[in-house]
This record gives sequence, structure tokens and C-alpha cells, in this order.
Amino acid sequence: MGKFDAVIIGAGAAGMFCAAMAGQAGSRVLLIDNGKKPGRKILMSGGGRCNFTNLYIEPAAYLSQNPHFCKSALARYTQWDFIDMVSKHGIAWHEKTLGQLFCDDSAQQIVDMLVAECEKGQVITRLRSEVLGIERDENGYAIQLNGDTVQAAKLVIATGGLSMPGLGATPFGYKIAEQFGLKVLPTRAGLVPFTLHKPLLEQLQVLSGVSVPSVITAENGVSFRESLLFTHRGLSGPAVLQLSSYWQPGEFVSVNLLPDTDLDELLNEQRNAHPNQSLKNTLGMVLPKRLVECLQQLGQIPDVTLKQLNTRQQSELTDTLQNWRVQPNGTEGYRTAEVTLGGVDTKELSSRTMEARNVPGLYFIGEVMDVSGWLGGYNFQWAWSSAWACAQDLAGE
Repeated sequence: MGKFDAVIIGAGAAGMFCAAMAGQAGSRVLLIDNGKKPGRKILMSGGGRCNFTNLYIEPAAYLSQNPHFCKSALARYTQWDFIDMVSKHGIAWHEKTLGQLFCDDSAQQIVDMLVAECEKGQVITRLRSEVLGIERDENGYAIQLNGDTVQAAKLVIATGGLSMPGLGATPFGYKIAEQFGLKVLPTRAGLVPFTLHKPLLEQLQVLSGVSVPSVITAENGVSFRESLLFTHRGLSGPAVLQLSSYWQPGEFVSVNLLPDTDLDELLNEQRNAHPNQSLKNTLGMVLPKRLVECLQQLGQIPDVTLKQLNTRQQSELTDTLQNWRVQPNGTEGYRTAEVTLGGVDTKELSSRTMEARNVPGLYFIGEVMDVSGWLGGYNFQWAWSSAWACAQDLAGE
């Protein structure tokens, strides 16, 4: 039976980083994963380029029932610390929009970096290892694997949430939390596209692939200004993914399809200059033509010239385009969600070490707990920060 200072279950972003940091600080670490290779979700992220952090990390960008929980870890291991590590490994990166940082080349570079850091910390990694059971006694934890049993003074759960089951996501982490008496908050898909009810979906399907700048607002007042993408299943794009984490079933969302345009001013100017120009062609100056044609077929845009457009029609048009109210049917669920909302209740954990308050030596890091960030590198930074905080405690620093 192998004996270790710490066993970490889950070789994703949080698990690999925690193993590397604890190993380099002198702990004897075993890293276990049920998959064939480490960092599967990292490889898929950011279109294969891994949006590994964000320049504008702040606690306000995280959802949790305990919004203060993330502050300590994010302050102690920051985006600048991780950027420094990426740069030391010679990985070229660029900022895309809104502070999002991506590898110039490939997400594989981040995985390779984490593997190299684990090797530097003499971490033993066992892939294709299924955990069949965990028991705790006065010596720590006995972890039964398919093959043998390993012993560890400390156990770290870094198994993620339920999003993207195709990449091996399971409720394993929640089951372990419940086994040891920790509360798990209800989970749901976050950062996920909306589906639409049948009549509207069928009407908008011709717009699949059309993207527009937008401001989209939830019923609770939270809003995001990014692009909206029409799909054959409903609505997606960064604005929708962001808002999905704040949306509750049955609620409406409000969409401004012309956030950069004073529509009244545009119509009045064009009417003075080109009174016989069609409304459709005028709107085609500021909106995709396919969208204008679709809305006209739906009766949302009158088939008139500018001089025929009356005051009431103009007012209704402004409301249609700048306060379009949509009631999503639901979301695409965990299959395409980038994150899982909810999870292990942070009230059960120390915000300084990630250790369970009432179960000595048991830790939870990354997505498995009730901390979820915005789209754009925020969830990776939570993985790095929570893992680092945990690793300091594992090594007794």
C-alpha cells in the first residue's frame, strides 16, 4: 500500500496545479484521474487556445451563496502570478477582448507546463485510475483504487462539476462531500446557451450563424454587453453565456440589438436625407440584413418608406429592437455548459486553506465548490488561486 502526504483526485486545472505546488513545497503527492490524459477540459477551452486567466479578475465576477469566500485566495495568488509562470515557460499569449488572455499557439502548452511543474515537484501521477471507495481513520485517508489501496494524511477533491460530461465530468466530488457530512448546494448549468420555445425558434432558425453586438439584461438587473449569436437551437454568444448564470427558469431577458445606435436620431436623419428610402434598407445600415428581413417577415418591422413611418410605428420599432423581451425555454444543459453553478457549500470550508471545517485533512478546490466565475478566464483563475491556497496548507506553510 502506497503512503503519501496528500492524494489529489482530479487531474484538471486545479488538481494539477495544486499537486505541482504542494510537491515543490516538499509534500509527497499522488495525483489520480480516471481519464487517459490529464487536463482534458483545458485542451478544449478557449477554442483550443485556453483562456487561462483575465487581466481584470475581481471577486464581483464570481457567483456564490457566500460572495466573500473567494476574496482571500484570489488576493493571495493573482492573475499576475499565473501570467508570470506562463511567461517563465516561454508560452506566448495575447489579450483578446475584455482582458481575456489566450495562448498564441495551443492549450496543450498550458497542460505541458502543468505536467512539467508536477514533474519538478516529483508528483506521482496515475491515470485511468478509478476511485472505488474512501475511508477515514486516525491515520488519515485510505483510498481504494481499481488495483490497490493508497493511504494519505490529506485528501484533495479536484474533480470539477457536471459540465461537459463528454470530458469525464461526474458528480463524484459531491458524493464524497456528502459521504463526509458536508452540505452540497443544488447545481445547475452555467455559461450555457439558451433554447427557445417552438414557435419563436422556428421563426428565428433562418438566422442561425448571425451574430450582433448586444446588451442583454436579466430580470434581476444584471446585464452584459457582448455579442449575441443566433443558433439552430436558440441563442448563444458571449452575452447569452454570461447572462445564463443569472437567469432563472420562466424569467424573461431583455435584449438591446442596437446598443451603439440612437435609433430615433438615425431614422430622423435618414428621413430628412432620403425620405423615399425603405425602412428595411435603413436598418440594414446598422443590423445584419438577414435579421432585418426575418423581423420584417415576422411583422416586427413595417414594410414602409421612411416618410411613411409614423410616430407610433417608430416608437414600437425602437422598443422591438432595443428592448426585445424573450422568454427562453431553458438552456442546453450540462452537455455544453462551461461551468456548474452550486456545489459544495463554501460555508463548510476554510476560505484560507479550502479545508473542510469539520473534517480535518479533507479539501475541495476548483469548480466542485459553490464558486463560479464569468466567461473569459475567471474560472481558470479560481482553479489556480484555490489550488495554490490549498497547496500552502498541504505543505504546512
